Amino acid sequence: MINEKKILAIIPARGQSKRLPRKNVLPLKGKPLIAWTIEAALASKYIDRVIVSTDNNEIAEISLQLGADIPFLRPSNLATDESSSIDLVLYLLKKLEKFSEFYDYIMLLQPTSPLRTVQNIDESIELLQSRSSDAVISVCEVDHSPLWSNIIPEDDDLSNFLDESVLNKRSQDLDQYYRLNGAIYLCNTDRIKKEKVFFIKSNCIAYKMEKEKSIIKKLLIFKLNILNEK
Repeated sequence: MINEKKILAIIPARGQSKRLPRKNVLPLKGKPLIAWTIEAALASKYIDRVIVSTDNNEIAEISLQLGADIPFLRPSNLATDESSSIDLVLYLLKKLEKFSEFYDYIMLLQPTSPLRTVQNIDESIELLQSRSSDAVISVCEVDHSPLWSNIIPEDDDLSNFLDESVLNKRSQDLDQYYRLNGAIYLCNTDRIKKEKVFFIKSNCIAYKMEKEKSIIKKLLIFKLNILNEK
């Protein structure tokens, strides 16, 4: 809780993955992948409750052992590859409100961002409070400026590949660009219900994280594959 506002952390963890089965419970440096996120969330001085949303009994058992809450398993229609995180969040909020449990802010923490720390979590919440914002979303610097990128036409002609404004410029002279890194999504509950997104259209602030903590999901899955083949 911060300034008398209650915060619910939701960790989405489906049982099935097309690219890497059981990825959420595979070991990463001696712990199940999901443990890194659960432990960071539980260590936060601001989060009031940590819920893991899963359809899988193995994930549920591990999550409960780690100290997270699982008030109910996720229904199968919200555990498909087509299911969205926002549908899951709205479902959970509706279920909790039936038991008179209400939260002012929701933080979505994906297990596939294991390098995100409790410091990152608490800093993002403090940023929300200090800027009087309704949402905070984590970002990191991109490795290469998108100004050096473009689509290539069918004839492979590069005549208009780069805009004239960046011609003959060094990469260090270009503006710094950022990307969403998927580690932290924090938003006012009422606005989530109304707009059905975390990336709301106004009063949304960027929380800048180090690139080293912003491991890309595909790279993580590749590394987990390699580690668990040994």
